[in-house]
Amino acid sequence: MSRNKRLQDLTIKDNFMFCAVMSEEENCTRFLEMVLGFPISRIDVSYERNMVYHPEYKGIRLDVYAKDQNNKRYNVEMQVKRDVALVKRSRYYHSQMDMELLAAGTSYEELPDTFVIFLCDYDPFGRGLYCYTCGMQCKEDASVECDDGCQTIYLSTKGKNAEKLPESLVRFLKFVAADVEQSESDFEDEFVGQLQKSIHNVKESREMGERYMIFEEMMRDERKAGREEGRKEGREEGALLARRASIFELLEEMGRISEELEVRIHELSDEEQLKVLHKLAAKAESMEDFEEEAKKVLV
Repeated sequence: MSRNKRLQDLTIKDNFMFCAVMSEEENCTRFLEMVLGFPISRIDVSYERNMVYHPEYKGIRLDVYAKDQNNKRYNVEMQVKRDVALVKRSRYYHSQMDMELLAAGTSYEELPDTFVIFLCDYDPFGRGLYCYTCGMQCKEDASVECDDGCQTIYLSTKGKNAEKLPESLVRFLKFVAADVEQSESDFEDEFVGQLQKSIHNVKESREMGERYMIFEEMMRDERKAGREEGRKEGREEGALLARRASIFELLEEMGRISEELEVRIHELSDEEQLKVLHKLAAKAESMEDFEEEAKKVLV
């Protein structure tokens, strides 16, 4: 039975919805100002780059890409599933923005500041912070100026230091963490209310409904192509990756898997155990049922 989400079931943490909402310039501007703490008078969001499949990418990418009146560049990514290579990915995104600018004739001295923001529905570093801001720093002497204009910010919905952040950002992150029913509650925040209206408009839009159908079809084709490529190449690791991906795909509609179990499945290399977990994911009626049985397999 298909477990693909309907457009009506999406929340802002779903990539399609996040990019649709953040493609609205006012939403994107207010989000960036809230996170970065400085005013932005005008921003240009690359709408088609955000919402349209690019055949050169490995997989379907729906990042938010924008620039402001000072030519600063911003790349924002929703990150629901744990990615052990997240820090390296930030390096890649910064380099891609730089290469685009250099190809257009920009000199090194003229390269603008670039910001990569990961919005994570988990704690990427396990320190209980809502926000991790990272940039270049001299290891031997922190007073040495070595700012290269690149900054990466990791936001976490699992933070515990609300007193250290603006209330508006904490409320926004709680909104991101909410499920469909909870996300429609009153968060007593004007910006969250604006986002809720945008989400409602997306769900009521026939054009966006058609875009979502196309997106879902391409996702299915992408998964199918990946499975066919894995069989064709006959690579053991490819088969393991496909099996893990299928397990997480089946679990998506049942809620959030515990971080510990998610990591264990990502690291699991036993094909037979993965097959058993795949069957459990297909038959489970709830995430609790799956986790209870999965722990027995992984003993």
